[in-house]
Amino acid sequence: MDHARDRDKNRDRNFSEKEKEFVEKLVKLNRTAKVVKGGRRFSFSALTVVGDRKGKVGYGFGKANDVSEAIRKSIDKAKRSLVELPVKNGTIPHEITGLFKASRVLLKPACSGTGIIAGGPVRAIMEAGGVTDVLSKSIGASSQYNVVKATFDCISKLMDAKAIAKNRGKSLKELWG
Repeated sequence: MDHARDRDKNRDRNFSEKEKEFVEKLVKLNRTAKVVKGGRRFSFSALTVVGDRKGKVGYGFGKANDVSEAIRKSIDKAKRSLVELPVKNGTIPHEITGLFKASRVLLKPACSGTGIIAGGPVRAIMEAGGVTDVLSKSIGASSQYNVVKATFDCISKLMDAKAIAKNRGKSLKELWG
């Protein structure tokens, strides 16, 4: 019986180590009220960004009647939607513009020491993804959800030198000379 308890302890420890490898950032927490016969019934929605600071990042949106439950749901969804963010010397490989509805996000690579010059949602994504130097500008609608989607549109369009070389059937040395 004691062995089963030890095994459970080890399982919990391994689970918590896995949890710590991700950086979780809350971008937006929204409270909505539904008026019912007895008064107002509140529900919460949370938008979070999750990353491992090594080039993987994802976002999630969760709704629940409780704040902590909404955040937990959004973090779970974010972990399921991780995408690869190509990081080259602490910055992105090239300039890119992403669009989602009326939000437009412009990302530019920056030299080391610049830092992350970005607004709230874009900053959270870049920090979670492991980018240390980047310039950004959010143009158009400032809805945080749409800005996050536009930033992930940028990430999906970013091209990695290794991937381009592989697609063209050449080595990196042939590509760069």
